[in-house]
Amino acid sequence: MKAFLILEDGQIFSGESIGSTKDSISEIVFNTSMTGYLEVLTDPSYAGQAVVMTYPLIGNYGICYEDMESDKSWVSGFIVREMAKLPSNFRCDVSTHQFLKEQDIPGIQGIDTRALTKILREKGTMNGLITTNENYDLEEVLKQLKAYRVKDAIKTVSCKEKTLYPSEKEGTSKKVALLDLGTKHSIVRCLTKRGMDVTVYPAATKAEEILKDNPDGIMLSNGPGDPKECQDIIEEIKKLYDSEVPIFAICLGHQMMALANGANTQKMKYGHRGANHPVKNLETGKVYISTQNHGYVVETDSLPEGIADPLFLNVNDKTCEGVRYKKKKIFTVQFHPEACAGPLDCGFLFDEFMKMMEVDT
Repeated sequence: MKAFLILEDGQIFSGESIGSTKDSISEIVFNTSMTGYLEVLTDPSYAGQAVVMTYPLIGNYGICYEDMESDKSWVSGFIVREMAKLPSNFRCDVSTHQFLKEQDIPGIQGIDTRALTKILREKGTMNGLITTNENYDLEEVLKQLKAYRVKDAIKTVSCKEKTLYPSEKEGTSKKVALLDLGTKHSIVRCLTKRGMDVTVYPAATKAEEILKDNPDGIMLSNGPGDPKECQDIIEEIKKLYDSEVPIFAICLGHQMMALANGANTQKMKYGHRGANHPVKNLETGKVYISTQNHGYVVETDSLPEGIADPLFLNVNDKTCEGVRYKKKKIFTVQFHPEACAGPLDCGFLFDEFMKMMEVDT
């Protein structure tokens, strides 16, 4: 079946439908990873977005449900050059095409994803429609695309009730409160395998409730959308900052912690999405390869003097990739140290978080 991708600037790509055949309007973004497409499909940070995979062949090892980063797929669409017809992997449960159908995710294959990526790099991220309707009204579609905005993203992806995930190790363990702004299963696994009992809280949870449970440490997760739209959550994060509990924040949590302390965030032209982004630790000079997925960034120059210092820097474009807060046991990073499906360069940050909890204030 024919399918079309119509961009906000009027450009149209024609290809073949994969997955669901429903219409889907979303923000079109690209990811440069060669593998890890299942982790991309099930990352809540992609809510409201359709993902273009720049690697030309996707789906060759199929879908393994055990590797999902959440209980469902959150992307609004999936765009590839070619979808593998016959996956080859002893762990494969279903094909990627079947998974997209199961999850009601529309997609398109057979288009020039290199040309599409160049458009998004030159003009910036834009909205688009994936449709199988050959009789679309272009003028009406363009109106809808210009009006589209991602709304209530965190509310949509966050858990609905508090849930405990016990430590995978026997003996005494630390208690970690994880504020779910769109968290991935890998973050919970990175904590529990290090001997932490993890309680996951819905995004709207008040700081008082979290602190009342007396956690040894607090984590703020990744998540979707514009961080500035969540002022109520930012106010609660400020209360968590004012406590003496050690805090580690990732991605959206990193951005919201910065906003809670008077810094500013801005939308990037096309963001960082992939598994090959070099980041430099400004304290040690070491460079790590990181997994990233974000369209907003903390402005380094806006970090309040005397409160916070930049901790990591993106080697490619010099944007802020991490912050350490002075006189507090708090550090935050823009990238994903849990990093499934890889690379695993930055997993040591979870160990640093553990050490902060073990040292008396």
